[in-house]
Amino acid sequence: MAPTRVLAAEARSPGRRETESALSLAERMPRLILEARRVSTTLAHGLHGRRRAGPGESFWQFRPFVAGEAAARIDWRRSARDDRLYVREREWEAAHNIWFWIDRSASMGFASHLAQAPKVERALVLAFALADTLVEGGERTGLLGLTRAVTSRRIVETLAQALVGDRAGLTRDTPPRATPGRFDEAILISDFLSPLADVRAAVETIAAHGTHGHLVMIVDPVEETFPFSGQAVLHDPETSRSLAIGDAGAWGEAYRARIAEHRAGLSEVARAQGWTLTIHRTDRPASEAALRLLTLVAAARGTG
Repeated sequence: MAPTRVLAAEARSPGRRETESALSLAERMPRLILEARRVSTTLAHGLHGRRRAGPGESFWQFRPFVAGEAAARIDWRRSARDDRLYVREREWEAAHNIWFWIDRSASMGFASHLAQAPKVERALVLAFALADTLVEGGERTGLLGLTRAVTSRRIVETLAQALVGDRAGLTRDTPPRATPGRFDEAILISDFLSPLADVRAAVETIAAHGTHGHLVMIVDPVEETFPFSGQAVLHDPETSRSLAIGDAGAWGEAYRARIAEHRAGLSEVARAQGWTLTIHRTDRPASEAALRLLTLVAAARGTG
């Protein structure tokens, strides 16, 4: 039998003490913060231009001067090489709002002996590392329905402190009802084991005003492979119900088929809104998922 465990509610919160002690967060959860910082330093991100004209410092292109524009916009050095007047355009590097939601419900506390960390810890590290890296790149980040989107050098501590006080988040397995802006982006991190209808409704609400998004499905290796045989007892951490199985090996085939069906449905939910789906196993480094998400965010910005 493969050993497994489920974290208690207190362990699914970034901190261990009461919300009044939120300011001492760095002292109480150094491992997750340090891990997030370590992951963020491995990401070669930097300032990423949007490949379109706008306010910024990076040169993008020269274009012909149009009658009616201010003469101050003319680049006289470039114009001197030709018989036309040219304007020097810069890349648009304005900050965008990127919103995170981190599932901290009971099922996210699951961990097997094959995993590097419980699902909720991996979700927190991944979100914190991405937020830290995106802020370094000039973006604004925040927690969906919980905080403002800000640019702060202490973004990791800021988000973690907000989660400490969000006791309701320990029982919520779908994102809160929120409607980000048209050009905002949402990153939802969960095991997405909720009914597909609930996930679809949440995604449609967030995407209603044109918000682009990404689903990040956190999976423990045991949840994919179901490496059990003989008699077994399965526990649902969300409902506390148990199911005794006489032949786990035979039951596993039906289980894996159901998981594949659910995942295909989740992929369709994302595709219907033009969102992306990333599946991350907790026996893999967090940096793999982080690099993929940064690539997807950059690609979305390039087509916006």
